[in-house]
Amino acid sequence: MPAILNSSLFILHHHPPLSAAVLSLRHHIKIPLFSTSRTTLRAYCTSSASLSVESSANQNVRTGRSGSATSAPVEYDTAQRIDVNPPKGTRDFPPEDMRLRNWLFHNFREVSQQFGFEEVDFPVLESEALYVRKAGEEIRDQLYCFEDRGNRRVALRPELTPSLARLVIQKGKSVSLPLKWFAIGQCWRYERMTRGRRREHYQWNMDIIGVPDVTAEAELISSIITFFKRIGLTASDVGFKVSSRKVLQEVLRCYSVPENMFGRVCIIIDKIGKIPMDDIRKDLQSADMSEVAIEELLQILSLKSLAKLEEKLGASGEALSDLKQLFSLAEKYGYSEWLQFDASIVRGLAYYTGIVFEGFDREGKLRAICGGGRYDRLLSTFGGDDLPACGFGFGDAVIVELLKERGLLPELNLQVENIVCSLDPELQGAASTVATILREKGQSVDLVLENKPLKWVFKRAARINARRLILVGKAEWQKGMVNVKTLSTGGQLETKLDELD
Repeated sequence: MPAILNSSLFILHHHPPLSAAVLSLRHHIKIPLFSTSRTTLRAYCTSSASLSVESSANQNVRTGRSGSATSAPVEYDTAQRIDVNPPKGTRDFPPEDMRLRNWLFHNFREVSQQFGFEEVDFPVLESEALYVRKAGEEIRDQLYCFEDRGNRRVALRPELTPSLARLVIQKGKSVSLPLKWFAIGQCWRYERMTRGRRREHYQWNMDIIGVPDVTAEAELISSIITFFKRIGLTASDVGFKVSSRKVLQEVLRCYSVPENMFGRVCIIIDKIGKIPMDDIRKDLQSADMSEVAIEELLQILSLKSLAKLEEKLGASGEALSDLKQLFSLAEKYGYSEWLQFDASIVRGLAYYTGIVFEGFDREGKLRAICGGGRYDRLLSTFGGDDLPACGFGFGDAVIVELLKERGLLPELNLQVENIVCSLDPELQGAASTVATILREKGQSVDLVLENKPLKWVFKRAARINARRLILVGKAEWQKGMVNVKTLSTGGQLETKLDELD
């Protein structure tokens, strides 16, 4: 994020021990640096795009992974003008965008708390092994990762669930189950950018730890629908595609596909609709699936009704039982019109074990709005004892695109209750006193800090949507009073300081 851009110069000039790590991050997110002097930096690139840097000022050389190839030295003209754009795939948040972000996050928090969830947060920087262990080596290509000064492989978090799992293991038996936690955090993934997909985004997660029943998934879906309703979206705008990883497991078991290939097959299936079907078939063949098994699998994945699934798999399977229970609960919650069965939904991450779901826009213009499911065996991949768990992730980018499409973005203008202005430079201190009195009463105040003409003050009052203009003039101040003008009506009156409210 831009904060790194602003702070990197400070770190380089005032904290030399951190310079190598900062410059390593710079390689990934292309943060330009400059100073008043010229410095020669030697970049050492590894196959995983990690970087170590050496300064001509005899800084220690930090290499990346063993066996890394060394590129030719690169000389940076650090006196050149800085690129004022944020790194590719990231965003600045000027005030108007920050107001929208705060509005979105406020709704995330309100819904989470309405459902009885507690907020948690985790470090943006985690051990690289946390993500490689969880999802397999393929995620390595999406990580912003580097080696820190202690020779530890670390990464900017690409998602929040592994950090959640780590914290649950750390807390152990000191917390009572079930846990209902939510988080809103910044995530980083180096991937191809499309509409609604950036390399940096914020994500809202809600997770339930310790409930083995499908009631947990039903509650989570209910929370997302509550959020949609709050911001003006209906079942005609968005819906949920629901399936179960157990459907896929049952098919693969029938055709003796090795269990260790399951995660790989899930990742391939998750690409349906994103790449040609011929490529899907080739990838499945490479996962040790026969032609007969592939065709049977693709036929089942095309099913859109539980009745058809029952015909294929029989009525006794665990997958069908879970799905029937979820749809029954949806009826009782009152959101069945939002749900539809789609056997092709498997989610791309390897840790899901049961029910999976994705939120989508019904016009089909955007990628998935959100997604989640059950991950009962995640904790053991980090050395902990498994606990039943499910959750979802909901990014901030796609939902904003959808609200734009539907004309539902709120107007969020700056609003300040009072603007206070002195009519004489000698009364600036008096104006400060008035501002302090109002602020101590909990009111917002924009204090004019310079000697400005009234025309300018009225323009500023209009721009910040001020409710009142308070003028501090000599004659009134000598009487312990100020002029209070209500801007919506134009009414004006003299008010004593102790009667200001």
